[in-house]
Formats: sequence, C-alpha cells, structure tokens
Amino acid sequence: MSSKPVNLGDYIAQRRTSRQLLLMTHVIVGYPSLEANWRMLEIMADADVDLVELQMPFSEPVADGPTFVRANQNALQKGLKVAQYLELMKRSTSTFSFPHLWMGYYNTVYKMGHERFCSALTENGATGYILPDLPFEDYGDLFELSRRNSLSPIMLMTPTNTDERLRALGENASGFVYAVARKGVTGKKTALAEDLFGFMERCRRATELPLALGFGLRTGQDLSNLHGVAEIAIVGSVLLDAWETGGESAYRDLVNELSEHR
Repeated sequence: MSSKPVNLGDYIAQRRTSRQLLLMTHVIVGYPSLEANWRMLEIMADADVDLVELQMPFSEPVADGPTFVRANQNALQKGLKVAQYLELMKRSTSTFSFPHLWMGYYNTVYKMGHERFCSALTENGATGYILPDLPFEDYGDLFELSRRNSLSPIMLMTPTNTDERLRALGENASGFVYAVARKGVTGKKTALAEDLFGFMERCRRATELPLALGFGLRTGQDLSNLHGVAEIAIVGSVLLDAWETGGESAYRDLVNELSEHR
C-alpha cells in the first residue's frame, strides 16, 4: 500500500457509496505491546475497517476514561517513545489501505514543534490528527502547516458548545468533525437518546462535513442506531476491554460484529 495521505473528504464520500456508516477504530500504541498492536491492526484490516486512530500515549490523558488512562500509563512505563509510535505508523500506513489519524495530547506536539510534528505525520503516512485538549483558537500556525502537509486537523464538537462556538468549530474543521456523544471521558456507555439526536442536529447545522460520533459506543446495535444520524462511528474503549478479557479471538469477534452493523 502507498503511505501517501489521502483526501479524507473524498475517501469518506467514496466509502459511503457502499455502506451507510463508516467505522473508525482506536489503538493505543504500545499497549499491551507493539506486537499486540500489529495483530489488532491486522484484524481491523481483515474486517475492512474504514479509518483508524493511533493514540500516542500521554501521562495525563484528560479526555480518556479509566481503561485508556491505565493503558496510556502502562505504555509509557514500558518506555514507548514518539519514534516507536512513528515507526508503527509508517509500517501500518505502508501495509493497510485505511487512513490513519494521530490522536494525542498537545504536550507531545509542543515538545516536537509544530513544523516537525506535521512533517513527521506526512512522512509516515498519516492523513490527519486529533488533539482533544487544544482549543482551535490556540492552533496558531498548525492550520497552515497542516494545509501544506495535506493533513486534516479534526475538530471536536461537544454538547456543551454554544451554537456560535459550533459554527466557529465548523469553519475551522477539515475532513470530518468529531462529535463527542456526551460530557465526560471515553469508555462509559452512551445512551442514544433524544438529546443526543438534538445535539447531532446542532452539529449538522454548523458544518457540511461528515459527522463522526464517539465516546461510549459499544455494540453493533449502537452502530445500527446511528444510521442516518452520523456518517462515522468511533469505537475505542470496548475494543481494548475485549482484548483484555478475551484476547485476540474476542477482539476479532467484536470488530466483526461492529463491521456487520455498518
């Protein structure tokens, strides 16, 4: 496979000609090991997952729930470095056809420097990135550097955002928008209730980009319930739970179940 980044908007539109909902999955690089990460990615590829976010571990992952916090800390304790993360990114983008997104916290980007960060992502095949703790007002030259490097900075919209702020986020968004299903952190079950659908309508009015819904999706039925509500479903914590409780076979079963409900 080519490691050249793809245009996210074009890719999402093309994929949606054959399925109602795309599936984006999540890997915390270095947990439980880089070898296990590779098996996870192979399973995702076998299931024809649409997009994958690779998380660079951080000591204070403020948007993450207990499962991911523990995984972040474990990977760092084992000594995972940015260089190892990028090596896995390059190996994966050179092997698998789905677009890859960096997911991580701004401290890592700050230490790398904006220019080095963007060039490193492009050189290693990433299509974009998600920085959940960086307000768009503080991106500075990241927007221009991202444009030069053909990267999509993914904006997050949350239920607590005012309509005005949702519009501002929409104006600065690229590729797709990450709609956070509820207040709080990743991993908890999300009830797909009327207030969620109302929030998604507010997001829809703020941007013409595809909407990806994340935080708390756990079953194939959850994905079926999103048909017509979102373009992309983001699943993370429950996959790691499956690996920890049932190993590779349970992980594969869950990825396949999720894939079948697109």
